[in-house]
Amino acid sequence: MVNTVISDVTKRIIDRSADLRGPHLERMEQAKSKGPARAHLSCSGQAHAYAGAGEDQNSMATGTAGNLGIVTAYNDMLSAHQPFERYPGLIRDAIRAAGGTAQVAGGVPAMCDGVTQGEAGMELSLFSRDVIALATGVALSHNTYDAAVFLGVCDKIVPGLVIGAQAFGHLPAVFLPAGPMTSGLPNDEKAKIRQKFAAGEVGREELMKAEMAAYHGPGTCTFYGTANTNQMLMEFMGLHLPGSSFINPNTPLRDALTEEGARRALSLSALGNHYTPVCQILDERAFVNGIVGLMATGGSTNLLIHLIAMARAGGIVLDWEDFSDISAVVPLVARVYPNGLADVNHFHAAGGLGFAIGTLLEDGLLHPDTLTVAGQGLHNYTKEPKLKDGELVWEDGAGHSLNEKIVRPAKDPFQATGGLSRLTGNLGTGVMKVSAVAPEHQVVEAPVRVFNDQNAVKEAFKAGEFTDDVIVVVRFQGPKANGMPELHSLTPILSILQGRGQKVALVTDGRMSGASGKVPAAIHVCPEALDGGAIAYLQDGDLLRVDAIKGELEILTPGVLDRVPATADLTANLHGVGRDLFGAFRQNVGSADTGASIFGV
Repeated sequence: MVNTVISDVTKRIIDRSADLRGPHLERMEQAKSKGPARAHLSCSGQAHAYAGAGEDQNSMATGTAGNLGIVTAYNDMLSAHQPFERYPGLIRDAIRAAGGTAQVAGGVPAMCDGVTQGEAGMELSLFSRDVIALATGVALSHNTYDAAVFLGVCDKIVPGLVIGAQAFGHLPAVFLPAGPMTSGLPNDEKAKIRQKFAAGEVGREELMKAEMAAYHGPGTCTFYGTANTNQMLMEFMGLHLPGSSFINPNTPLRDALTEEGARRALSLSALGNHYTPVCQILDERAFVNGIVGLMATGGSTNLLIHLIAMARAGGIVLDWEDFSDISAVVPLVARVYPNGLADVNHFHAAGGLGFAIGTLLEDGLLHPDTLTVAGQGLHNYTKEPKLKDGELVWEDGAGHSLNEKIVRPAKDPFQATGGLSRLTGNLGTGVMKVSAVAPEHQVVEAPVRVFNDQNAVKEAFKAGEFTDDVIVVVRFQGPKANGMPELHSLTPILSILQGRGQKVALVTDGRMSGASGKVPAAIHVCPEALDGGAIAYLQDGDLLRVDAIKGELEILTPGVLDRVPATADLTANLHGVGRDLFGAFRQNVGSADTGASIFGV
């Protein structure tokens, strides 16, 4: 029996989405009814498509076996995406052995938020998601594929690929992860060095040594930020093979899962007997399961934006109230850094996603009957992959936590409610990741210091201006103002203030990511300052209350909204590091609570 709240929220989403979802499915059915994609091409068009296929050229021209499209976000600047360099070869060999063919349909950009954190390039980060969706559309527009696999891991890449995949929702889609890097310097030790550097207690040489020891090899960063939250979602929503998210790169099991994922994608095409297009997998229940997974594991706040945009691409309308209502009934069952000391490798070893999904299913908190790339039913995702005598098999998971300091059963959780909180009040609407915030820090009432960019906050800290309780407000950071950059580089200095015993919080119309840590941060505040939101009326000294327990975001000083709103000189955001190219995005982007997308609100 599915929990009543989960059922009610799902029904509410279905009803709200009816006018968009029905036409989307009709378009997908029309696309499917045209038959295998290559049949419509002229001989010249087919020759062009096959000319670079080498030994597969004749098979593609004369055979009837399926052709698999590979959409890749490979580059070797992102550690998480470097392992994808080998994937096209693995996939082509596996598909060829199965009697089909595979081609790289196209590449999509993939930027690293860790590299651009606190830099001007971060202002392209959120917009890159929609660029990735557009590039996915271009890659598949040749219409020569019977199914597709998607190679992507990090923050905007998976959401962008999902949005793009749904434009071709009549095709089967399997997402193939690269896996996390092996554990290096513990994340909490790295954080301590960052704080010491921000306080001037250690030099850059020691900081660099710590960072290199933490980020030391190929694979995803091991903390539970947006990239690993994406991987969790792909399992909860049925687009990964079961248990595949957190297998380390360049291992025999990782390669076997990659090859099987490719074969599975082609087996689900309209050429076979188990046609399973992605539009059937990504229904309202799948998105609710994704939200449950987000809450139960304390995942990244970025997904409160991305899931809304991902859903809308398939004609499904989510809002933050859905997240809030689900969070109220879903317990927190995992503690992974920054919500604990364990990294994702420790989480996986302790039972990982298989155990988390199993315990949530037992408690009636997930829809059990969803369609997935592994077949009907989410129970498939309680199993774990293993190599037995060189053969890939799935066996029942442990069925219990192997370390209850990392993952716990839903009936005995770390906390009774989920890891994210929606805040509303006369300042607007925002969200907070509360899973890593201690209860005594979840309510802050203090005077504000108002800044129009994050660098000014750092300068004020260096000048010793933060001596009392303070709520730091950083505005004109929304999608229309400057692309809504993450403000994660403020975390070390805010943590220092909190460590001194001061009450401190951050309030912003920007983003903070899944690595926001122990400082309460009310983020994604809507309406944003550039849209005349109440955050534009604040002045230094105004009293504000941020209450994650009651879900309040309140201006306590009388008369604030009677003022003339502040303006900001945003000309510096218009040029340099590629920002010149994104004026149309800033002018046409929707608000954060509608997905911050250029594809409509």
